[in-house]
Amino acid sequence: MPITNEDSFFFIPAEDICHRPVITCSPDLGLVEMARLMMVENISGIVVVEHDKPVGIVSLRDLRNSIANLSHQILILTVRDVMKTSLITIRNSDYLFKAIFLMAKHNIHRLVVIDEFDNLFGVMTDTDLLRIQTRSPLYLVQEIESANSIEQLRTLGQKMTGMLQYALKTNADAQSLIQLISHFNDALTQRLIYILDRYHDIRLPPGAAYLSLGSEGRQEQTLRTDQDSAIVYHDDLSIDDIAEVKKFAERIVSSLETIGVPLCPGNMMASNPEWCHSLSVWKELIEHWINRPDPDATVHFGVFQDLRVLHGDVTFELELRNHICECARNNSIFFPSMARNIVRFKTPLGMFGRFIVEKKGIQLGKLDLKKGGLFALTRGISLIALESCIMGGTTWSKLERLHYLHVLSEHDYETLSDAFTFLVKMRLNKQLIATTSGKAVDNCIDPMVLMDRERDQLREALRGVDTLLNILKSRYHLDMVAR
Repeated sequence: MPITNEDSFFFIPAEDICHRPVITCSPDLGLVEMARLMMVENISGIVVVEHDKPVGIVSLRDLRNSIANLSHQILILTVRDVMKTSLITIRNSDYLFKAIFLMAKHNIHRLVVIDEFDNLFGVMTDTDLLRIQTRSPLYLVQEIESANSIEQLRTLGQKMTGMLQYALKTNADAQSLIQLISHFNDALTQRLIYILDRYHDIRLPPGAAYLSLGSEGRQEQTLRTDQDSAIVYHDDLSIDDIAEVKKFAERIVSSLETIGVPLCPGNMMASNPEWCHSLSVWKELIEHWINRPDPDATVHFGVFQDLRVLHGDVTFELELRNHICECARNNSIFFPSMARNIVRFKTPLGMFGRFIVEKKGIQLGKLDLKKGGLFALTRGISLIALESCIMGGTTWSKLERLHYLHVLSEHDYETLSDAFTFLVKMRLNKQLIATTSGKAVDNCIDPMVLMDRERDQLREALRGVDTLLNILKSRYHLDMVAR
């Protein structure tokens, strides 16, 4: 393997890494025989092959679970009975950056490598990647998971920016980049929670959950933006446990700020008593927001609807989402009211494709990518998805499901997906440049500093936003709704 610098590392083909022979087995091999083969070869996973094509994989964890749950059948089980068939694969000609993103995205330790005929070519592990490059995203994840202090996490959070700059040079797709950032952000927060528990005696008691909201709830942050969070707990939680909940809420918010996550200007954070409630109180608030969608209610609901349990009792996630769906469906004016609020945010595009920029102030000559595009896309798509009781996941995944359900046409699906992807990547690129230059990170961009091709792409993306606004106006008959 030639010595590589940090840029060329991402462009090494997978076939240059897969040198070791792959240990495989048939799906009809007995489970005990498979375990014996793994022991002899001293391997932690085995690829299952049928007619030269990989059809499954079995790890030590799969074997352990089979022994624990199916011990009475262990002698008659075959590999086919326990193997995972949803293989994550890459081509032998794919570059390493794709392998890195897939491993981090799916939180797995090995990838099956196939050739152009879908035949097994080899197996790539995270150890293979770490051996040749310690500055890879996988190495950063391992550093996060080994951190034992808040200061270490702060340093690792800063390193993430440098890693993303290298990743952008590979022209990786925006969705993979955003999901990778979300993976890092989750890893940092979860390790922080571990450190608070282990070294500071601060923990969330059983029967409670820490919620990520907004863009972090959707798992589509660009760089770490403002904190949006909440806490929910069971109604019968004791007074002492509720005191522990509030202590945890205060420390998690202040500690996140310490490692570089800014406080929410609107104070929509778990440390605010207005965002820390029992389950029944949260349900009452949701009903109030939906039944009386005034300006404050629409803002609060817009942030809360993308809730995700990041730590604690995961059953709250489904219960709250189901309650949101039920309340929304039972209120005829909710969807038109929310849609009317969204369409108030006009795209900064005038006649003949002229950009409408700020005329004064510190953003003179610039337009706001979030206010003029991303806000309408994320909120508008989430609203249409909610009508079909689709909650959770990224804006991309919601678009895919709406397309699958024929709520969106093929043309509208592609238009909205392309617009969202372009605006997200432009925002990320802009934020990375600002961070590298030591400047404040914002969402504004000067169209005149863009290349002609980028300006054309920006115009097309903003027209895509207009497509969504027109869909909302038509779908919810906004021209007929009283102002």
